[in-house]
Amino acid sequence: MATVAVSAALVVPLAATPSSANTVHEGAVIRESAAVGPRTLSAVRQDGTAETRAQLRELARKLVEEGVPGVIVRVDDGHGRPIEITEQAAWTKKDHRLSADDEVREASNTKTVMATLVLQLIAEHRLALTDPVDKWLPGQVRKGRAITLRMLLNHTSGLFDYTDDPALAPALTGWDSHVWTSAEILRLVNRHPALFEPGTEWSYSNTNYIAIGAVLEKATGKSLAALVRDRIAEPLGLRHTFYATGSAWHDRHAHGYEPDAAHMPPDVPDEFRNYAGPQHDDHVDVTGDYVTADGADAAIVSTAGDWSRFYGALMSGRLLPAAQLAEMRTTVPEDGPGDPDELGYGLGIETAKTSCGTVWDHVGIVPGYATYNVTDSTGRRTAAFFFATSTLTKQAHQTGAALMDAVNCAILD
Repeated sequence: MATVAVSAALVVPLAATPSSANTVHEGAVIRESAAVGPRTLSAVRQDGTAETRAQLRELARKLVEEGVPGVIVRVDDGHGRPIEITEQAAWTKKDHRLSADDEVREASNTKTVMATLVLQLIAEHRLALTDPVDKWLPGQVRKGRAITLRMLLNHTSGLFDYTDDPALAPALTGWDSHVWTSAEILRLVNRHPALFEPGTEWSYSNTNYIAIGAVLEKATGKSLAALVRDRIAEPLGLRHTFYATGSAWHDRHAHGYEPDAAHMPPDVPDEFRNYAGPQHDDHVDVTGDYVTADGADAAIVSTAGDWSRFYGALMSGRLLPAAQLAEMRTTVPEDGPGDPDELGYGLGIETAKTSCGTVWDHVGIVPGYATYNVTDSTGRRTAAFFFATSTLTKQAHQTGAALMDAVNCAILD
């Protein structure tokens, strides 16, 4: 699920609620767009693989020193073998030795896959971007006659973000064993007023993709897990990419951690201070937790390498015809006119102008897992990083922003 307005994500403290300062709980509390941090000049340039690798490793090590339990970085600039870096705190090695090809929870990167599935069905004339939600989910979504599939996909629906409802806190911290269905979440959201009239503004809301998932299942008669497997993972040979419906992993996977209640930053709200899971070394291992509200907004597991292949297939047109890919890359401004970062949200993917060029990206955050995936417009150059926590110190936020800028610049000339 999504939590952080990405333009602020790695610069100002991520938050579990608007008033908290040092932690971000994806699917928990604040909106998350896909870019994290300001797009400023970076020391990392295309000045040699060895230097790039050294500077990326330095940033990864610094993040671990600043309290991030583990970091994976993968950069493929389209020239030779990708750079792959892992760094982890010594105390985590008793649980797992981190590898660059470990499975991780991709969280809100799931939205890019869901949008791809919708656009495939549009190309097959089974859905239309102009379809009102009520056509597929009659009476289930507030103002469903006025909200179109396009508005759900680009976050202009005005629907309240379900992760902001306190009722979800037990699910988001691993204590709620009840699996929330899309129908239950949509009923919960209907208790909240709309944020604005459909189509008039932009506001990131995980609810949009809960509805999208329900539409996909209604239109196809298949589960989301089957759609991801049959239309994305198997055709592309993504052996470690799947739509999770429980806590089980398919292969080697990174462990994710959150501070235990005694070491959680003091400004984190009470409902997000205590996570379920084994405790040691001042942390809770949340690897086995299944966020029971995760759905079409956040449920996919993958690896950095698999996601690179997905982006390559997506941006090159292997997954979508040209017309549908153009629709995906038609954006609305996130922060209104005059935004210096020129962040724009398309259909399940974001674009941003960086100091080194324009990128397409998305961020994902769930307890224990923070991921960032980025590509150029062709899909030939990709990068990703993963943090084994969603809770960062202020200094780690700054270093994370530097790492984001570094990987963006590393894939661009």
